[in-house]
Amino acid sequence: MTLNIAVLPGDGIGPEVIEQAVKVVKAVCRKFHHELIAREALVGACAIDATGNPYPDETHTLCMQSDAVLFGAIGSPEYDNNPAAKVRPEQGLLAMRKKLELYANIRPVTTFASLLHQSPLRPDLVEGVDLLCIRELTGGMYFGRPQGRSEDGNTAYDTCIYSREEIVRIVRLAYDYALTRRKKVTVVDKANVLATSRLWRQVAQEIAGEYADVETEYMFVDNAAMRLVQWPKSFDVLVTENMFGDILTDEASVITGSMGMLPSASIGVHTSVFEPIHGSYPQAAGKNIANPLATILSAALMFEYAFRLPDEGRAIREAVTASMEAGIVTEDIAQGIVPHTTSDVGDRIAACINRGELRVKN
Repeated sequence: MTLNIAVLPGDGIGPEVIEQAVKVVKAVCRKFHHELIAREALVGACAIDATGNPYPDETHTLCMQSDAVLFGAIGSPEYDNNPAAKVRPEQGLLAMRKKLELYANIRPVTTFASLLHQSPLRPDLVEGVDLLCIRELTGGMYFGRPQGRSEDGNTAYDTCIYSREEIVRIVRLAYDYALTRRKKVTVVDKANVLATSRLWRQVAQEIAGEYADVETEYMFVDNAAMRLVQWPKSFDVLVTENMFGDILTDEASVITGSMGMLPSASIGVHTSVFEPIHGSYPQAAGKNIANPLATILSAALMFEYAFRLPDEGRAIREAVTASMEAGIVTEDIAQGIVPHTTSDVGDRIAACINRGELRVKN
């Protein structure tokens, strides 16, 4: 099989963690006899510096020509809180989502036995957590118009807009995934206050009737935020709108013990994008200390979701687990042991896939 992917390293630690993910992808392709075509392009602050555009036309063309996109991170301190900046790196991410019609962000949240002690929650609360957060990605307040500030600068406004069509496709996707899991969907909204949430709930109730085998619960976003820390194992598939999903998925990521461990998939109409949920972490850029596991696990999602190759995805997950159990981890999760570098972790996981290494614990 030929795998044609666009590689967008981006900013900060993006190039370093993407390099490790590509190592692992190449190892998987060798092991399972796939041909890999991987081409790089600019996005984010580096794209602004080179072209003035955080998501250049050339990058979009490459993405449209590819079967999947492996993406690192966007963001630079140079543009943070800089009133002189006419364009920001993050606008490139929004443009990519809109142009590729990446309407669904999927974040699996699972715990690792070797990291339970690092979770801020008690081990008995997080052991065995396995939930899927599905966030609508191209609508809501982040894209609503009008948006802006008054002439005197003392009043600002944003507009949250959702159409029935946008809600139908994301909620139906959530139910389809639930059928392959534990058959439970939690629809998160703020229907007691917001008109858009009332439409969400109405549409979700209509769709729920088509899935008699799936249990459905409706939850206000504030209650969902509390439930994630009180009883995270009660969730199976959680679906919600853009801003609520942004906040809740970051909250959910923390319970695993490290944000550097969680991958994501953004499912699109034209192609899909696979990326770690962490940011560009510019303080660590170039130091070879960043955790590449979220990006490597995003590559596993790429094999599973974009190419329908579950064995290849499983090989990556098993290699990541072996790496962690052997203590081959970066400093953010290396409590009590000598940390390894970003590149060392990538090398060891690729070697594990190729030759079954990582059998000896440090």
